[in-house]
Amino acid sequence: MICALGSAVCFGTASVLQAVAARATAPGTGSGVDPALLLRALRQWRYLAGLGLDGLGFLLQIVALRSIPIYAVGAALAASLAVTAVVAARLLHVRLSGVEWGAVGVVCAGLAMLGLASGAEGERTGSTTLRYVMLGVALAVLLLGAVAGRLPDRGRALALGLGAGFGFGVVEVTVRLIDDVSPGALVTNPATYALLLGGGAAFLLLTSALQRGSVTTATAGMVIGETVGPALVGVVWLGDRTREGLEWLAILGFAVAIAGALALARFGEAPEQADGPEELSESAPQG
Repeated sequence: MICALGSAVCFGTASVLQAVAARATAPGTGSGVDPALLLRALRQWRYLAGLGLDGLGFLLQIVALRSIPIYAVGAALAASLAVTAVVAARLLHVRLSGVEWGAVGVVCAGLAMLGLASGAEGERTGSTTLRYVMLGVALAVLLLGAVAGRLPDRGRALALGLGAGFGFGVVEVTVRLIDDVSPGALVTNPATYALLLGGGAAFLLLTSALQRGSVTTATAGMVIGETVGPALVGVVWLGDRTREGLEWLAILGFAVAIAGALALARFGEAPEQADGPEELSESAPQG
């Protein structure tokens, strides 16, 4: 659980840096998802710093997924929005209201309940069918991105965020489906390709959402996409369980943590920039 929370700290801080960098990147000529946008964002030092934190967070996430159930890790990752809110308040001088500080407390309370109720990870390794299903979901994320890029602004932000969440959810599940990391086994395991494709598609869709639409809406969609589905897969197909008699506490903690995270979704929004790309506005973002 400590690794899961460390991962949330990395991802939450990275989201502030990446949102600012994406908004400072010149938009493409079309309204759809622009693969070149990711390349342009890579020229921003804030985006590169965010990627470095994402890499560290991913390593911590792998350790957590090998030790505790997916639903606990997913809730902790959703709680990265609480980290984003605190980092935005500290570094970008965004003012949090009493209600928003209360939401941070709600997230922490939900995670505490999950920590008390979570058992060990399930012992099932997943079937070959599940591995191919995850690969199919990863391909569907790319298709969703292509369709979402042509939707009106409000629908586009939600669809891109949801698609990014699905992609990150694929990563969460496939980490558990890769039990042999020898080169030969990795090459023949469909979960390997699902992890790479799902993660890459998620980053592309999230970067597009950060620049092209309401990041508040996109972030909320991402939280839903990366938590609910993977949690169900972990319980139904991989054998994730709670401590005996504490199922109710795990369900309550999961719901409370996600509700608090959604209440803080507006902190995926970067503040508008001032006169130059290196200056940041000190005004609060509009959710």
